[in-house]
Amino acid sequence: MTARIVQLVTGCVVLGLGVGLLLTADLGSDGYSTLVSGVARTADWEFVVANVVVSVAFLVVASLRRVLPGFGTVVQIVVVGLTVSLVLDALDTPDSLLAQVGYLVVAFPVLAVGIALYLGTHLGAGPAEGAAQAWDPPVPFRWSYSVLQGGGALAGWALGASVGVGTLAVIALLGPLVDLTARLLRQDLHPDRVGVQA
Repeated sequence: MTARIVQLVTGCVVLGLGVGLLLTADLGSDGYSTLVSGVARTADWEFVVANVVVSVAFLVVASLRRVLPGFGTVVQIVVVGLTVSLVLDALDTPDSLLAQVGYLVVAFPVLAVGIALYLGTHLGAGPAEGAAQAWDPPVPFRWSYSVLQGGGALAGWALGASVGVGTLAVIALLGPLVDLTARLLRQDLHPDRVGVQA
């Protein structure tokens, strides 16, 4: 159990680093964050309040598919949030577009490793990953995650949030990259379900 907790925390730190790099690139955030931004703008809420509301909604959807939150869900939210804050304090968005693209390119493998490691512990998924896991099966995670990110980006954009090339890259590439990384690291992304699936 200790090894799983260490892997969970390590994965969440790596994930937070990847999110921080993605945000520092300033070429568009992931679809989930775009949705939160859109909700915050429309409802005139602080980002943190909108994040809580959207997170709860996603966790409820996952729970309806018998993928329940767990210890890892709390760790993911806290550790990733703290790590992202540290990265954003340490790094500034570069002036050069080439450097911004460099941050974006580096962010993807870092994100993939972080997600694969923390989900592989089966101690509970964060809101976005848990909602994607809830549909695997029948839809493999690599595609359910892309659909979730794409739907979040589209809804967020409709609510007034901005999207960019980074957003499109997350939608198209991150799900398959996480799946590939999980197989390379021998991590099982399939969720543990409670009861018999409907």
